[in-house]
Amino acid sequence: MRVTQAFRFELDPNVAQRVALAKHVGTARFAYNWGLARCLEAIEQGRRVPSAISLHKEWNRWKRQHAPWWTEVSKCAPQEAFRDLERAFRSWWRRLARKPRFKRKKLLLDNKARLTGSIRVFPRHVQLPRIGKVRTKERTDKLLVLLEARKARILSATIAREADRWYVSLACEVERPDPELRQGEPVGVDLGLASFLVLSDGTRVNAPRPLRKMLRLLRRRSRQLSRKRRGSQNRRKAILMLARLHRRVRNIRRDFLHKVTTELARTKPVIVVEDLAVKALAGGRLARSIGDVGWGTFRWMLEYKCRWYGARLIIAPRGFPSTRLCSACGHLNGRLPLHRRVYACAACGLELDRDLNAALNLRFYGLAAPKGPTESSSGSDACGDPSGGGTGESLVYEPRVEEAGSGRLSLSPAWAKETTMRHRTDQPLTRWTPGGSFCTKRPSGRFTLSCISSSFRSVSSRLASTIFWTVGSQSW
Repeated sequence: MRVTQAFRFELDPNVAQRVALAKHVGTARFAYNWGLARCLEAIEQGRRVPSAISLHKEWNRWKRQHAPWWTEVSKCAPQEAFRDLERAFRSWWRRLARKPRFKRKKLLLDNKARLTGSIRVFPRHVQLPRIGKVRTKERTDKLLVLLEARKARILSATIAREADRWYVSLACEVERPDPELRQGEPVGVDLGLASFLVLSDGTRVNAPRPLRKMLRLLRRRSRQLSRKRRGSQNRRKAILMLARLHRRVRNIRRDFLHKVTTELARTKPVIVVEDLAVKALAGGRLARSIGDVGWGTFRWMLEYKCRWYGARLIIAPRGFPSTRLCSACGHLNGRLPLHRRVYACAACGLELDRDLNAALNLRFYGLAAPKGPTESSSGSDACGDPSGGGTGESLVYEPRVEEAGSGRLSLSPAWAKETTMRHRTDQPLTRWTPGGSFCTKRPSGRFTLSCISSSFRSVSSRLASTIFWTVGSQSW
């Protein structure tokens, strides 16, 4: 199995190499902005947006007269910048990302440059085009062994500046052994803010929340920066101190997510998570907290690590009511505010932590999902149906539990093992089906809320059309 894997090393350049690295990063940023200006001009004039090849040809004609410094950097820096610009416009047209914007010199994420060509790796050095051998602060033996065994091939090198440090990320095509798809019971993973994740077996993992812990210090550094005079040496020092703090926050979060996702992918054969609309949720009052825990990065890391280690990842669709559904009887309760941490079922009297209840429902979803490889929710649900409708069969909950003296349900570990979930198509009893409709069985026969919703839509549409024509006739 061939995968694309990045190996990241911190560089230890000398003064001349720091200048060369800064020139390559600045050239990539300048070329990106130069090409973006041409693309926006073409859009305003109604012309076709030029491709990366067209921009590179125009750049070669333009640079000889207006950019005398072009001989000091590698040709790969502007060439890869134009390719990044083309990908950015494609993502914008497909509504996968926002409109491309001009890069800024002081923005941390814009200080990058990708190089291709002659890239070599030594035990304590990395050789880059037009920059030369740059010493690394750590040994590169892990990558060097793969290169010598011809199990890896370097595709590109991305140099980046974070505060006062330089890094290089080597994108490599690595030959990994094909993992054997492991079999076992699924585990539901519910993501949250009070606890970062709760497993269906009761395990809780709390996030370090580095942004919340360092928020006071970040505000203090920001106030100090705002008081410095622009262009002064003290302002440069204040910018550097603030960038170091942001780098520390990002490194703590990244290290935590890598450890959690690796542990899950290596130890759990089947993992069930919910397809959360992270961008929509991050637009509200909880935006800072959601960004601090890194839900989106967790999902991305878990997907590729499950492919590496042979785990199966099942994505429950966004319409699955994991929080509102009772994990014991299948009753669908009303909306549960965030401040209510205990789930109380109105039908059977179950009282359970809301996160654990959601994790158990996700586990039941994984039990009902068909056997197969790692699933993804890009345009399909966990069952592989692009419409998100699953198999079309109803899922029946049959909890076999013993009632305690208080009338509540017993929550012993045996309850989770004895609770089964099976397919039935004759008389659905569950409150939720993979198709997204909620149904119950009355003594007189089947009675579905989906029928009510369809009838209500037809009545409301006719009522709206009647009001429209009445108002229209009066206005005429």
